[in-house]
Amino acid sequence: MALTTTALLCLVFSSYLLHSSIYVTKALSQSYPPLAEGLSWDFYDSSCPKLESTIRRHLRKAFKGDIGLAPALLRIHFHDCFVQGCDASVLLAGSASGPSEQDAPPNLTLRREAIQLIDELRMHVHRKCGTVVSCADITALAARDSVYLSGGPEYAVPLGRRDGQHFATRNETLAFLPPPTGNTTSLIASFGKLNLDTLDLVALSGGHTIGIGHCGSFSNRLYPTRDPVMENSFARKLYRTCPTSDSNNTVVLDLKSPSRFDNKYYVNLMNRQGLFTSDQDLYTDRRTRGIVTSFALDQELFFESFAYSMVKMGQLSVLTGNQGEIRANCSARNLDLSLSSVVEDGGKGLSQF
Repeated sequence: MALTTTALLCLVFSSYLLHSSIYVTKALSQSYPPLAEGLSWDFYDSSCPKLESTIRRHLRKAFKGDIGLAPALLRIHFHDCFVQGCDASVLLAGSASGPSEQDAPPNLTLRREAIQLIDELRMHVHRKCGTVVSCADITALAARDSVYLSGGPEYAVPLGRRDGQHFATRNETLAFLPPPTGNTTSLIASFGKLNLDTLDLVALSGGHTIGIGHCGSFSNRLYPTRDPVMENSFARKLYRTCPTSDSNNTVVLDLKSPSRFDNKYYVNLMNRQGLFTSDQDLYTDRRTRGIVTSFALDQELFFESFAYSMVKMGQLSVLTGNQGEIRANCSARNLDLSLSSVVEDGGKGLSQF
């Protein structure tokens, strides 16, 4: 019996999805990627055994008051790791001597309340355990708990990072943080520079299932002409929110479940309702479309992939052992704090050195 056109298309599509799922499954043959030297799963078991419960307890309270802090914390972890590694350098504030990473254009929209929250977590942890836990580790744990407390997967975080003593320049930040206007080709290249592959790219992009986007980050898809890929009703909503190309308004990244970490982000891409060019092009491009489709149809597969890629990303160029420092304040190097105390006490603090 001859197959109808519809039946044939269904068979081809099913085969396509099966191939994509097999690709993802093979890539996830291990639960977690290999650990970077100096990191371990039990790093603070003796020195700060209640570290993770302390962080989760305080974040649970914070999110009850403002769930928007969850995607903000996740974004900080991304922006930290992509630029000179996961060393909490993005938390360092600028000074009279020059700007910090926070002053680079991609970081101007990082929520200051979330940065402050990380230092509050540091304060609670150091009160319990002393100055033994790095801001970089606290940032990684806060990102994980932001995912979990929003309905996403629970996963272990290897610990032992140290804090960097230098922040990246504006040009370095621009070079390593992929822009929302980038297409899949440029994204694959950006991730490749960090030894992150195409599966990592698609899985980590799923972090956009929570949070907001600023009009300026996707106005290129609306003005001067609309991106023809964009679904009509979705475009109309965006025009209402962003009536001009320079609007300062924001829109949720996921219209279906903006505060819940799930796989609806990928469903949106299939429906041509991805917000950024960097989002929607993952479904337009044949190299990533199959993975997007697999995640849209199987939330558990997405969760497993996301957890794996987060652990992998969280180990980018980490400082361990005697490298870096453990900051007493996440926004300042310890040396800066010591120099500040010298100024404040009229030089008496020189005896500290």
